[in-house]
Amino acid sequence: MGKTIAVVNQKGGVGKTTSAVNLTAALGAKGYKVLLVDIDPQGNSTSGLGVNKRGLDKSSYSVLIGGCPAEQAIVETPYQNVSVMPSSMDLAGAELELVDVQKRESRLKNSLASVKDNFDFIFLDCPPSLGLITLNGLCAADTLIVPIQCEFFALEGLSQLISTVRTVKRLYNPYIEIEGVLLTMYNGQLNLTQQVVEEVKRCFPKKVYATYIPRNVRLSEAPSYGQPVMYYDKSSKGAHAYNDLADEFLRMNGRSI
Repeated sequence: MGKTIAVVNQKGGVGKTTSAVNLTAALGAKGYKVLLVDIDPQGNSTSGLGVNKRGLDKSSYSVLIGGCPAEQAIVETPYQNVSVMPSSMDLAGAELELVDVQKRESRLKNSLASVKDNFDFIFLDCPPSLGLITLNGLCAADTLIVPIQCEFFALEGLSQLISTVRTVKRLYNPYIEIEGVLLTMYNGQLNLTQQVVEEVKRCFPKKVYATYIPRNVRLSEAPSYGQPVMYYDKSSKGAHAYNDLADEFLRMNGRSI
């Protein structure tokens, strides 16, 4: 049975989608079958994996709201062993549509149950908010990865996220744990970066990945070409970082590299 990991931080611009796309691609390239479920209305994970959102009949919205079977909404990407359940703009209104639905927090979990055995890992790219869609992601996940940028307001709002995770653990998903905290936009030459790293390690002891994701032009360019960075420029610092992260992730999960 596949492991489900939510990539979540309610703060935008922290490298959440970049990490979801590139970690997924790196694991796929290592021979693991991976599904990326895009539940962010912006749909950047979908386009970042080279899938055209406009030409699709089914999406994560169809699964969450329309009762569409998960397998019907999954599409293959051009990248090795990587599939995606694409997002659509309709998700922007899904929060309101879920309000009166029974067991609204479990819609995604129940839908993914039918495909969980088909993949080694399922990643959920959650929206930058703590609404009902993210709640669905946390209820469906076994663990979560929290990307944090190495900047001044890095820890701002994280107490709210941790509080939400505790509530989800108490009420809906007693097994959810933090898989790891990922430091992004890292610049080792800045004193501020080192201060942020120390503070994050203090707040999340033994949970911070040893791999840091650097600021990298190639990482920023790759999505506009619909490519993960390892396919856009395999020799870039960003590609090497996500390859290292995939190795670290696999080691922590007792899988071969």
